[in-house]
Amino acid sequence: MTTPRTATLPPLFADWFAGRGWSPRRHQLEMVAAAQAGQHALLVAPTGGGKTLAGFLPSLIDLAERGPRPETGPGSGVHTLYLSPLKALTTDVERNLMTPIREIGLNIHVESRTGDTKQSKKQRQRDFPPDILLTTPEQLALFCAWEGARDYFADLKCVVLDEVHAIWSGKRGDLLALGLARLQAFAPQMRRVALSATVDDPQKIADWLSPSPPRLQTFAPQMRRVALSATVDDPAKIADWLSPSPLVGEGGRRSRSDEGDAENRLDAASLDQAAPSSLSLRDPPSPLRGEGVRVVLGDPGAPPVVDVLVSEGRVPWAGHTGVHAIPEVYDAIRRAELSLIFVNTRWQAEFVFQSLWAINEDDLPIALHHGSLAAEQRRKVEAAMARGDLKAVVCTSTLDLGIDWGDVDLVIQLAAPKGASRLVQRIGRANHRLDEPSRALMVPASRFEMLECQAAREAVAENAFDWEPEHTGTLDTLAQHVMGCACSEAFDLSDLYAEVTTAGPYRGLTYEAFEEVVDLVATGGYALRTYDRFARIVRTRDGKWKVRNAQMAQRHRMNVGAIVSAANLNVRVAGRRGGGKHLVAGRKVGEAEEWYFEQMTPGDTFVFAGQVWAFQGIAGTDALVAPAVDKDPKIPSYGGSKFPLGTSLAERVRRMVQDRDHWRVLPSDVQEWLELQELRSAIPEAQTLLVETFPRGTRHFLVAHPFEGRLAHTTLAMLLTRRLDRMGVGPLGFVVTDYSLAIWSIRPMDDIDLDALFEPDMLGDDLEAWLEESFMMKRSFRNCALISGLIEQRQPGAEKTGRQVTFSTDLIYDVLRRHQPDHLLLRTARADAATGLLDVARLGQLLSRIHGRIVHKALDRPSPFSVPVLVQIGRERVGGDAAEMILDESAEALIAEVMEDAPEALKGAA
Repeated sequence: MTTPRTATLPPLFADWFAGRGWSPRRHQLEMVAAAQAGQHALLVAPTGGGKTLAGFLPSLIDLAERGPRPETGPGSGVHTLYLSPLKALTTDVERNLMTPIREIGLNIHVESRTGDTKQSKKQRQRDFPPDILLTTPEQLALFCAWEGARDYFADLKCVVLDEVHAIWSGKRGDLLALGLARLQAFAPQMRRVALSATVDDPQKIADWLSPSPPRLQTFAPQMRRVALSATVDDPAKIADWLSPSPLVGEGGRRSRSDEGDAENRLDAASLDQAAPSSLSLRDPPSPLRGEGVRVVLGDPGAPPVVDVLVSEGRVPWAGHTGVHAIPEVYDAIRRAELSLIFVNTRWQAEFVFQSLWAINEDDLPIALHHGSLAAEQRRKVEAAMARGDLKAVVCTSTLDLGIDWGDVDLVIQLAAPKGASRLVQRIGRANHRLDEPSRALMVPASRFEMLECQAAREAVAENAFDWEPEHTGTLDTLAQHVMGCACSEAFDLSDLYAEVTTAGPYRGLTYEAFEEVVDLVATGGYALRTYDRFARIVRTRDGKWKVRNAQMAQRHRMNVGAIVSAANLNVRVAGRRGGGKHLVAGRKVGEAEEWYFEQMTPGDTFVFAGQVWAFQGIAGTDALVAPAVDKDPKIPSYGGSKFPLGTSLAERVRRMVQDRDHWRVLPSDVQEWLELQELRSAIPEAQTLLVETFPRGTRHFLVAHPFEGRLAHTTLAMLLTRRLDRMGVGPLGFVVTDYSLAIWSIRPMDDIDLDALFEPDMLGDDLEAWLEESFMMKRSFRNCALISGLIEQRQPGAEKTGRQVTFSTDLIYDVLRRHQPDHLLLRTARADAATGLLDVARLGQLLSRIHGRIVHKALDRPSPFSVPVLVQIGRERVGGDAAEMILDESAEALIAEVMEDAPEALKGAA
């Protein structure tokens, strides 16, 4: 029977829509039809189109028609589980979801559960489950580690994943996918529903969302595998690929059969080279992908009105804060009802907040919201927004997602957004009505950012979102899930493997790799198995695996999750006792990374949470502070992390730069800046790399303009300086921006063979040597060890400081490097560093793209394009084998040097 694409609403719900003067939207009815057909569904619809209601509508209908709910037994458990990547979003959804429930008069019990929920409420929810439970992916990981989780979720009918684009492709997404597979095993009738407004390729997320059938060999252990071919160079390789791996006994090691010709067998090194990836994952068979998931596309809403602010008709040559435009931003706030001012870092949020208050002559109620502030302070801001008490909020990504507080009518993006999808998300916070345009104002901080803002503006107009990278399930995340399953109930190895491989990111997981993960949880791996503390699960008499003891289970539950931030300290106001001799921790102001405070001495002043503090000292996990008498901060403000420039947006910028007709949409001074660049040096084509060399003072500079983002540029600059060292150039240091990199030395670099310098083989031995010497792998390993549970930060009655965790993981790292260099976590850390800290894949694409296409310009002075990266020198610490040099460059002096003898027609570029 053919399933109708849309459905009609029951009278109770149709009357509610009519009573509000609404008509249900097509995509809302289509989501109801998908539920009636028992289909999983992915809804992609613009902000303001009623996505959240569309996701819940089938559950509300089902619950309204359910009849009296039994207090115990079948039918008494959670009906719908809602998962949001933000704790604040669950509170917002609970408030909005209660409106139809209350107005229709439905007997439906809704509650939220996050890390901030009181323990007494959590226990009550366990004893008396609500019909609809609103929570986070981390809480789902906890649910999977509960004793009795199978019975608790036996009645589950639906899981709703909100803002799925923000979570699916990383480690949080891996843990979430594994949790969904677990819930599906508990409740086979469960439907999966995902919601998003910004998805470039819906089918990718549908593939991730879809549960795959379990692997055939698990269902039929007696099954034989037969492969036929006429052209095989090495039959043993194919035989190894075809053969199912043997089971691993308790603490056992895998071995291959000794049958056959020894010359045709592969040694371990050859196997590693032949494997599709270092994680022993094979590409999944494509027919299993995306089956049973209906993709529902909402109708487009009114296009947003996106303007770009050109402050006083000028765009600065360099900068990243947008401070030049603060007066005009303030005027825009004054004219609007409620504005959200989005920035990209916590430091920038603090800086902008302070700058706005400094000129707030009208005493406008302006608030601050970012992730390092105390939860209580954030909730106060959110409540004030909901009441309409605020005029503006300066915020970071903490307010990116679908939160609907107050009547926001203007979104201001201060400095470039770094990604089209992020910009769309932020624009969507304004208006929140599908049929009326949202209003946004972008404020570029520099001329390169002007290009980026225009590219993002055009991407939004075309409804083109950022590309999502391909992602394969990570094994440290799987180790955490395996441990959680053992805490919940004893598991059979084959059964859990079959369950895990139904999760999208783990479809291609080999049995051999799965056994290695279980062995990691059971023993810590070969080099660590003699240490009793790494034995977290044990084998039962019937061959199943379970948690070693109750204490191990408790420690696991205290450390679930895949978010590993830098080691944080609580920022607390210091008090004194004992006649003023001893400092004590008082009110919590927020949190910040430990390294930030380690550079301070008592008395140093800094900006945090909207005011200036004086650092007093560190006590345990607390950084103690006091209000500063001196209002001028000595230490640069706490910065947090920076977003990388998105790949698709970077490509748009490169295309815009080479298209001279496209320059017409830019401000006149930016057009003249580009024309001056073409006159002094060259305009790079999208598929080439412009490299400039020139002397300045007693130094010689090499400046390249790849437009590939700060991460890739940092890796590239590190590798280039190593090569230049070997060439005898003796580089002194480097600095990078999202658009360019600059390296300087004492010796000229005009005659260097640039094709050899930028050879793609630098990602081989040069990268290996750098990783051997740097602390980057240790940092990456630390995160993998925490996620896998090998090291626990939180323990009953205590919490390790960041320094204690780092000390522990560094010791383990050194042991494994010496005694088991192929350890699972070392391989995982390496893969993480390549994708995250180093951006190796993107760098590899860059080097392949420019190979043989390098344009070299030997100049007698800096070019216009080089100014933004040169002024960064002196703001960042730089170093090299030859020396460490810090230059205090002045933007004005550089611009004057570049503009000297410029044609009269281009004087406006200054």
